[in-house]
Amino acid sequence: MEATFEVAELVGHRYRVDDYYEVGREKIREYARAVQDFHPAHWSEDAACELGYSGLVAPTTFISTAAMLANRRLLETVLADYDMFVQTDQVFEMYKPVLTGDRLVSDVELASVRRVAGKDLLTITNTFTDQSGEVVQIMHTTVVGITGEDVDDGIGAAVERVVMHGLDVPSRTTPSSATEQTETNPAPEIRPRHSAISRTRVPRTAIRFDDIAVGDELPARIARLTRGDLVNYAGVAGDANPIHWHAETAALAGLPDVIAHGMLTMGLGAGFVTAWLGDPGAVTRYAVRLSNYTVVEASSAGSVEFTGRVKSVDPENKTAVVVIVAKSAGRKVFGLATADVRLA
Repeated sequence: MEATFEVAELVGHRYRVDDYYEVGREKIREYARAVQDFHPAHWSEDAACELGYSGLVAPTTFISTAAMLANRRLLETVLADYDMFVQTDQVFEMYKPVLTGDRLVSDVELASVRRVAGKDLLTITNTFTDQSGEVVQIMHTTVVGITGEDVDDGIGAAVERVVMHGLDVPSRTTPSSATEQTETNPAPEIRPRHSAISRTRVPRTAIRFDDIAVGDELPARIARLTRGDLVNYAGVAGDANPIHWHAETAALAGLPDVIAHGMLTMGLGAGFVTAWLGDPGAVTRYAVRLSNYTVVEASSAGSVEFTGRVKSVDPENKTAVVVIVAKSAGRKVFGLATADVRLA
C-alpha cells in the first residue's frame, strides 16, 4: 500500500509536450493499413473531399500514436518504478476530425490512481490541441502498473535482448528530468477551448438516422491477424512491447503466446463501425474496456469477430450509441465497447 500511496500523491502531475506532432499524409495511410481500415477517406484526397474534408482523415484511434510519444516522459520518469503496464480501458473524445497537416500538441496528466484487487490502476489523460488552439481530441488511457514481484525475474533481460534500439534517445527538445520538465514546461492552467466541429458539422453518413432503430445490427466482420500484422503495428504505432511479437517474452509475462495489441483490436473495432457509417468523422466518442486478448500463434493467424447493434438513439440530435462486441477464440476481447455517432 505504501507504493500506491506515493503514486497517488502524483495525481495531477501535468506537463505540455515541447514539440508538436505533425500529421502526415503517408502516416495516416500507414496507420490505416495497420488497423486494416480501408475507408477511402483515409487513402484518397478526392474521397475525403467528397465528405467535406480538406485532407485525408485520420482513423478514429490514430491519435494514440502521438500519445505514445507524449506519454514516454511520464512512464519512464514519474512512473519509472513500474516494470510494465497493461492497458485496460481507453476512451477517445472527438471534437474535430484529425486531418493531414494538423500540428498537434499534447497536454499530459496523471488523472487518477486507484487500487483494485491489489493492483494500481492509473489513468493518463492526453488533451490534443491543433495549430488554431482548439481541442481536437481528448484521450483517457487506463493501465495496470505491474511491478517486479508480479512478473518473471528474467523478463527484464529478455526485453533488453530483443527490444529495438533508440527508445532511450530523448527528443531534441525534451528536458533531461521530470523535475525540469514540470518547472520549465507545465501545462497551462487555462484549458483551451473545445472545437465544436464534430458536434455541429453535418455528417455525410451512408446510414441515415431515419433508417435506424434500437436493436438494429451492424454487418459482422472477421479480422485476421498474423505475426507480421503485429510487427507492422508495433512499428507504425511506436509500441515496442515485445509481448506482441516475441514468444519468450510473452511467456515470461505469463501469457500463452504472443498477443495482439489492445490498441490494434480497438483500431479494428473502430474501423468496423466507420465502415458501416460511411463517414469516419461522424464518431464523437469511442470507449473500450478490454477483458481478454487475441492470441496470435506463429503457425496460424489469429482472428477477431466483430458484431454490433444500435443500443440507443436520440431523435433530437440525430445521434446513436452503438455497442461493439469483439470475440477471439470464443472469448470476449471487449468487456464493454461503445461508439457515439452522428447520422445524416
